[in-house]
Amino acid sequence: MNWFEALVTFIIIWWMVLFTVLPWGVRTPGEGEAGKGHATSAPLKPRLWLKALVTTGIALVLWGVAFALASSDLISFRNG
Repeated sequence: MNWFEALVTFIIIWWMVLFTVLPWGVRTPGEGEAGKGHATSAPLKPRLWLKALVTTGIALVLWGVAFALASSDLISFRNG
């Protein structure tokens, strides 16, 4: 796996993990708490920086597994 393939693989894994992590710990306000101009479905404290950090950690582990599998030729993506 060259550096470009490794980078693209990491980015794809990162985005997939992000969409899995985003709903963790979401709390929405009640009907009266949202206030005027705010959707009642919007999270109170989204904590996006924490979720991005957690996503990066999980993605690094999963990317490491994918890199090890691709490097060991246990799973081959090439013909022959």
